[in-house]
Amino acid sequence: MSEAITGRAGAMAARIETAATEAGIGPAAAAAVVAAFLAAMRPRRERLDDEHDPDFLHPGRTVLILLEDLGITDPAVLAAGALTETLRSELAPRPGDVTAAAPDAQQLLAEIPVPATAGDELLERLVAAPLAVRCIALAERLDHARHLHLRPAAEWAPLHHETCTIYRPVAERTHPVLARRFRWWCETFRRRFLQT
Repeated sequence: MSEAITGRAGAMAARIETAATEAGIGPAAAAAVVAAFLAAMRPRRERLDDEHDPDFLHPGRTVLILLEDLGITDPAVLAAGALTETLRSELAPRPGDVTAAAPDAQQLLAEIPVPATAGDELLERLVAAPLAVRCIALAERLDHARHLHLRPAAEWAPLHHETCTIYRPVAERTHPVLARRFRWWCETFRRRFLQT
């Protein structure tokens, strides 16, 4: 690993490196993915007081969804996954860090729609996006969704609605594993947290 990092972030960096290597990604490419993860962690380590905050390890979990669940081994796609943050702009990596850590991921990152700015065009932009971009956007949203119950309750219904009416249909058209996981999450979250 190119940067000393400890605690849960260090453990996640090691896990990403190991998973990438086991998936057949060469040492230099695996190190590049880890570097992207570390760049994504800088604003989180500065802004989040608690390493157990559900948003803290979000970049690493997004990489692992892409790598382990979808079998994606393209280092640029994995790096872009680590650097994607569509819900909390204050936790997004700095442009300079992105350029330094993952120059090959910049084009992918530029194509990932952010719900707050995409507005009514979110579904259309996701559907029209290249497969790699859709996979990144879906993996990133799936991780946010899996941790929605840890966010303030006022966020539950709007994010559940957006996830299930926009991201889930895109997942159905993109990858069977993503489709299954979104279906399960939409129904389970609705039943456990939204039914009165």
